[in-house]
This record gives sequence, C-alpha cells and structure tokens, in this order.
Amino acid sequence: MVQLPKVNELGFFEIRLESIGGLGANLAGKMLAEAGVVGAGMNGVSFSSYGSEKKGSPVKAHIRFCDLNTPIRDTSPVERPHVVGVFHESLAKTVNVISGIYEHSTVLINSTKSSEELKEVLGMKAGMIAVIDASSIALKEKNRVNMAMLGAMFRLCDFLDPEIMKGVIEQSLGKKYPQAVQSALTTFDRGYNEVKFLHYELPAGESMPQYVRSDISSLGYDTQPIGGVITNPGNSFLKNLSISRSGMLPAFEKESCINCAQCDTVCPDLCFVWEERIDKKGRSQMYLEGIDYQYCKGCLKCIEACPTSALSSQRETEGYADSHTVHHLFDLITQS
Repeated sequence: MVQLPKVNELGFFEIRLESIGGLGANLAGKMLAEAGVVGAGMNGVSFSSYGSEKKGSPVKAHIRFCDLNTPIRDTSPVERPHVVGVFHESLAKTVNVISGIYEHSTVLINSTKSSEELKEVLGMKAGMIAVIDASSIALKEKNRVNMAMLGAMFRLCDFLDPEIMKGVIEQSLGKKYPQAVQSALTTFDRGYNEVKFLHYELPAGESMPQYVRSDISSLGYDTQPIGGVITNPGNSFLKNLSISRSGMLPAFEKESCINCAQCDTVCPDLCFVWEERIDKKGRSQMYLEGIDYQYCKGCLKCIEACPTSALSSQRETEGYADSHTVHHLFDLITQS
C-alpha cells in the first residue's frame, strides 16, 4: 500500500475536477479512482455533480483516497481539495475554480498561458500551478481532453501508477471503442510528459483566503437585492456562453457570405447578428454582419450548414472572440 502525501482531518486525500459537459471529466474521475484502488491498494470513491446533461454545462467530479483502514462514509462535494484539475481555462470567468485550496495544493489547468499569467488570472496566493495544453494535444491526437489531463494528473500525483492507468484505459475503452484506445494512450503519455509546473510560496505576513462553504449563499437578509429580484437570470442577454467552447469556434468571412441564413436556422443560441438594408434592386434584405461570440458555445453546427466558405472552424486563440465579435443591438437594453 502506498503512502498518501497529504490527508485532511478525516484521513482523505481529495481531488476536484472542474469542467464542462463534453470534456470527459466524469469519466476521468471514475478512471482515476479505479486506478488508485486497483493499482495503489487504497480505498477510493468518485462521484460527480452537474446540472442539465448537455455539452457546455458546468461539471464537477470529486475523488477521495484514503488508506484501507479508513472507512469512506463521506460523499459530500470536495470543498478543500489537495489537487484541482481545471479542464477549461475559461471556467475561471464565472466559477471560483480554486475555492478551498490549501497553500500546498496543486492546481492543474488546461491552458496555453504561463504559470505566472495563470497565477494572476486565478488570484492564487500560494500553491503549485501545473499547466498542460490539453486541448491542442487532444485535437492533434484526435482524442479527448480528459486523457491529456489524466496523464498530467498522474505526473503530479506520484503515488499513482501510470501503467495501471493505461490498463484501466484499455479496459474502459477496449470493448465499446477499440479504435480509440491507442490514441487515448498516446494522449495520456503526452499529458504525462508535457505538463509543466511551478510552486509558489505564501508571501511572508499573508494568509490564504478564508474558506467559505459552497452551500452557504452570499445573499442574506441585508445583502439580497430589494424585493428579491433575480438580477442575472439564465436566459437573459447577460448570459455568457463562451465558457462552453472547448477549443474551437466558427470564423466568419463576410465577403463569401450569400446571406442565406442557413447558419441562423441551425444555431441554438441566436449568435448571428443581422442588419436590414436595401439591396441593389431597392428591396429590403437582411444581411449577416457577424457573430456575437458571447452567446457562441462552439457547437459548430453553423459550419456544417453553410453552403459556402463563409464559415470555417478554427482553433480559438486568446483575444480572437473579443476582437471579432459583433454585438447584438437590443433596442430596450442599454449596452455597456
């Protein structure tokens, strides 16, 4: 039986995976727990929490490990993780992905940024930041982000045996998806070998942010809006679906567009911005001006529907959506 590097007051080493639907965090959590139980001889449990089961919705996977003499009677969400795996960097825009970490916790992030940049973005005071460009690896190897993240996770958790994990991958995928086994193993190896990590000490005289349980609302009798008004309903124009994109987005070339509206017909989130103008024959015509990327979740249905080369799929890079977005103009809403 292996020795866990850290445990909490209940004897658990805890891992939390922050992700969105479609990136495989739920399966990754199950496989991670299985590899720990089978390969390391530990007690372990894995479970997930999520809302609607659809691509792009937030997902959390929770994993606990402990020695064989410690019973696991706790299936509450992991609030104080020793390791956090962030499958989608943009989640940090709307979710406090580092909630509850210790000063010695490890945060693994799927990103192309440096650890210094991510430390600033996340507001981390101390801990280890590990970076892996899992999206690029997955696209290159024609596999999923979860395999690259698992590879990096096994590099960071040296009490877990990567060879055992490879056996779990073969067993889990071999029966239903035998054609995906080799690419999954290659993606896992690349994640293991390409992850980069750097540890930051807590500055002298400073302390980690006070831990606040996630089930305690920040709204109370003296802090809620007047009348209990819901200020950010899920279906309002304030909704930001950009965190749902998993690495790809549609690029629009206006010169090639014939304004057929096939893209708008298949778009589930009304991303396309139109303007009514008079054409050369003096008739009223709707012209496509661009894409409001605030509402685009990267489903790429529009690309399949486009009969010309006006829409194409491309890898999302930092700042592209902000610089190329065309905002909707809502008559009764003041744009900031």
